[in-house]
Amino acid sequence: MAKATSKTTAAERRIRQALQQATGEIDAALGAAQDLAFEAMEAGGAERLALAAKALAASPLCADAWSLLATEAPDGSPLGLSLWRQAVAAGEVAIGPLRMAEWQGEFWGIQETRPYMRARQGLALALRRQDMLAEAIDTLRGTLALNPNDNQGIRYILLDWLLEAGAIPEAAALHAAYEEDSSAAWHYAAALLAFRQGGAAAAQPALAAALANNPHVPGLLLGRRPMPAEDPEYYSPGDASEAAVYCQTGASGWRAAPGALDWLAAAAAPAEAAPPARPKRKPKA
Repeated sequence: MAKATSKTTAAERRIRQALQQATGEIDAALGAAQDLAFEAMEAGGAERLALAAKALAASPLCADAWSLLATEAPDGSPLGLSLWRQAVAAGEVAIGPLRMAEWQGEFWGIQETRPYMRARQGLALALRRQDMLAEAIDTLRGTLALNPNDNQGIRYILLDWLLEAGAIPEAAALHAAYEEDSSAAWHYAAALLAFRQGGAAAAQPALAAALANNPHVPGLLLGRRPMPAEDPEYYSPGDASEAAVYCQTGASGWRAAPGALDWLAAAAAPAEAAPPARPKRKPKA
């Protein structure tokens, strides 16, 4: 038995050496391809496609180049989804099995992982657009496990989709894992979670906290105010722009919860109707 173990260890060592050698060669070609992909990100139209193709000619493992092609495909098309899948596959091969295991939990913090992480997020969004919610959730779940620090903001989309799917225990666990988050998204998710778990009375304190955090969300969720014509590039906490960003994915969870929007409409009406507080005048000297 000891000899077998020794032989296995020696075989594994040779495989690791071969993988390390191959990884070094892959990285050399990938560096040139990645530079072209970055150029393509700054370009548009035919030039973008040409640069992406040139990047793939330099290295077919350039995940960002595949992602660029996917973003240019018709929205919701089978071609776009296939390209996103190819981007993820290319990124995983480029990183390699050794580094996939070594870097677990530290992805995005390591520069070489970012094209792969961008591809995973793009794939999840493409899956969701084609109503493949379960696979989209699973893709984001795996992405967040690779980078619990969540530089990409994956937790916001994942939480909204879990609420939409009715996966309340998992949604509650995810919410608790980032309990220090003070965003409108986390406050309104807390209110919806409390409503799903205990009803309107139990959820009232969480909703009051959410309204105090950002009062602009109910108007957008309930259709009383129109969503912006274009997605905000930036947002400020407590502002209408933050509310719009939350409602892009958060609205689906509210619509999926029976009675949630009616409860929100009734509970938010007094806050919306209340006149703004007038500044106090200084007493005359």
